[in-house]
Amino acid sequence: MLRRIGTAGLLAIALTACGSDGSPAGATPTGGGKAAPPQAATLQTAPQTAPQTAPQTAPPQSPPQARQDAVGRALAKMSVEEKVGQLFMPVLYGTAADTVSGENQARYGAQTPAKVIAKYHLGGVILFPQNIKGIGQVVGLTNGLQRASKDVPLLIGTDQENGLVARMSAIMTDFPGAAELGATKDPDRARAVARATGEELRALGVNLDFAPVADVNVNPKNPVIGRRAYGNDPARVAKMVAGAVKGFGEAKVAASAKHFPGHGDTDVDSHTGLPVIKHTKAEWEKIDAPPFKAAIGAGVDAVMSAHIVFPRLDPSGDPATLSKPILTGLLRQKLGFKGVISTDALNMEGVRKKYADGEIAVRAVLAGADLLLMPNDLPKAYQAVVAAVRSGRISKERLDQSVTRLLTLKQAKGYLPEAPAADAGRAAGVVRSAAHRKLAAQVTR
Repeated sequence: MLRRIGTAGLLAIALTACGSDGSPAGATPTGGGKAAPPQAATLQTAPQTAPQTAPQTAPPQSPPQARQDAVGRALAKMSVEEKVGQLFMPVLYGTAADTVSGENQARYGAQTPAKVIAKYHLGGVILFPQNIKGIGQVVGLTNGLQRASKDVPLLIGTDQENGLVARMSAIMTDFPGAAELGATKDPDRARAVARATGEELRALGVNLDFAPVADVNVNPKNPVIGRRAYGNDPARVAKMVAGAVKGFGEAKVAASAKHFPGHGDTDVDSHTGLPVIKHTKAEWEKIDAPPFKAAIGAGVDAVMSAHIVFPRLDPSGDPATLSKPILTGLLRQKLGFKGVISTDALNMEGVRKKYADGEIAVRAVLAGADLLLMPNDLPKAYQAVVAAVRSGRISKERLDQSVTRLLTLKQAKGYLPEAPAADAGRAAGVVRSAAHRKLAAQVTR
């Protein structure tokens, strides 16, 4: 599908289906399941020497009341505009926080990642291969992004599923993907790989991984999940997902199980179309639900929605991302999930069939989403949510619920009230360490 930048002189840019084998030349296969960002316009890059800071250490533990107070204090200081900004996680262009990019200017009305963060009071940023050049550079980038968010630290996320979808493969250990891990039938292997992946991400300053995939790949014609899943047996997938969630937790990196309520039985790619899953509620309980229940039981931090229609769960025809019966009724109330609900990328065609970009963001919040990932038009989406809060369509209480969940996640991972600085020297000793390369080889064998 084509996206055309609204600024004169910029060319139309092709986006391909995420997680498929048809990724653009020179790009990491995409997924997570986000549409890959367009190739950025020519960048004028500032020096990227990583600052030398104290080694990153695990945050000190604090009693529950102190954690609650830290979240409450941060929330109390925010305006409506700042709270709305916390919900958004776009992709920004550049390899340093002060990189000047025509792409940032065209899309967001600000030239550098740091200025975009300040303009929209962003709660998070997602990294793609275009942001990744080297270990020291990524440490400098993540530290610079955190400095640009002066009041509330960022969630800095990426899709590092390993295997087919590995945004940071240029610098990180090449671990086997979910299908290979699933073939071992050993949840401890999934746990060890997730822990090692999380350790590398944390050392680089990344605190949220959009993994593991919790879909049960029961359709051989599935064009977007396939080998990104642990397999086609719900019980085995559930055990592997639980293991991975525990591994990420041990590394102090947030995990996000995806794509709820289950993207495994589709023959349409939600990046380019709107899949319909015809499972009955009983079939959903038997096939799709077990891995998500296992993830929640293992303490998963976030769950990502799917841009799929599931008529037996919601007959409205809206995709799950915009469905209150699915996100609030099923995920929150029936399964008891209390963490962050993230949308899949809002620039995907599966969620853009019926509504305009601003309305999509508003409906996602009303459905129960907390984190709005990669809106197709951030200015319109941001202004639409602000206007919905001002008008009362989105209550201030509903907005505060999402912001509180996001702040609680940041606090739980040691990023509130202040983000720890990543250290280039320490990262160089963790990323692609001998122990991690040995683990990857053992799983492959």
